Amino acid sequence: MRIAIDAMGGDFAPRSPVQGAVAAARESGSHLLLVGARAEIARELASLDATGLNIDLLDAPDAVAMHEEGTTIARRRRPTSIRLAVEALVRGEVAAVLSAGHTGAAVMTACSGLGMLSGVERPALAAALPTLTGMTVLIDAGANVSCRPTHLLQFAVMGSVYASVGLDIEQPRIGLLSIGEEEGKGNELTRETHQRLKMGTLPFVGNVDADDIFTGRADVIVCEGFTGNIALKVSEGLAEAARTLLDRELAQSTAGRVGAALSRPAFERLWRRMDPSAYGAAPLVGVAGLLLVGHGRSSPRAVQNAIRLAERLHESGFVSRLEREIALAPVPPLTIS
Repeated sequence: MRIAIDAMGGDFAPRSPVQGAVAAARESGSHLLLVGARAEIARELASLDATGLNIDLLDAPDAVAMHEEGTTIARRRRPTSIRLAVEALVRGEVAAVLSAGHTGAAVMTACSGLGMLSGVERPALAAALPTLTGMTVLIDAGANVSCRPTHLLQFAVMGSVYASVGLDIEQPRIGLLSIGEEEGKGNELTRETHQRLKMGTLPFVGNVDADDIFTGRADVIVCEGFTGNIALKVSEGLAEAARTLLDRELAQSTAGRVGAALSRPAFERLWRRMDPSAYGAAPLVGVAGLLLVGHGRSSPRAVQNAIRLAERLHESGFVSRLEREIALAPVPPLTIS
């Protein structure tokens, strides 16, 4: 199994993707394909003494800048690192693609290059978040800015499969992100989706308020990507702010500094649990292939963990299982479209 990595994607490319790839190849023998500017990648590899590791290079003369429009990039078919990585997946030369670059470009390139699984109308990003009781899947975390109820129903099915395969959760409970727990709360989209989920076969726990995302009430939290991406970024920003504020407060007194020193092991366990790099990336579910999208600020640790996740999902037959579950899932009739 070989995993393609968009070495030019992310705020710290190519250093962070290359360092993460070397760590994965060194520690677990991963077979990797680094796609990007060959000279830059080679310099990074030389500085890391990567001789003998199972890492191949594919030269990509172009890269996607974060300010560019994703649809325009996909339409012009430039030889970017993400496009060449996806084309390698289409040809069967790699088992999965990982990119921490331009999300829109990754999504559009995957949709145009791989196509959609049979029966799937929209792809979605499935992000794993820590909760008080374990982990939960937030879907969609940013692939779609607007959706119909049929899309959210399919997100629920695909999120359930990811929770089962990727997070080892048995019979994942589904929640619908809304502005109140009562089924009449929310807009037309959430109210209609609530009724359809209630009529379906998935274990639906009802609406989930934003302050319930991290309580563990639901194992899969469904929403459209505009709301989901905001929720994801708020949670990441709050975690970083809380750590900074706590460090400041503890540093203001001798007692605080002593307490911080004594509590450091507990704090480190907490920060590791809240660290987005623990899972490294979110799979783009619904496309006919395995593509994972990482945070733009992905660290080498995040890249390494994303490689492990990609290998695990491929070995489990994740994409095939998604297609089977979508085909089996009954879709209750809708009153709006």
